[in-house]
Amino acid sequence: MDVKDSNGNLLADGDSVSLIKDLKVKGTSVTLKRGTIAKNIRLTDDPEEVECNVEKVKGLVLKTCFLKKA
Repeated sequence: MDVKDSNGNLLADGDSVSLIKDLKVKGTSVTLKRGTIAKNIRLTDDPEEVECNVEKVKGLVLKTCFLKKA
């Protein structure tokens, strides 16, 4: 299973990615700003989603269409 970011680069476990768009996090009052780095991502069973930790939110699942490899 190939997991790709918004630019078509392959992603692997442990990569760092940055956001290409401001995202509101459901269930919290946090908004993740464009350019925020998510380190040490984990791939899921779905090729369009990755799990990561960001400084304010732990255990976050993000869509790969909003990410680019850092």
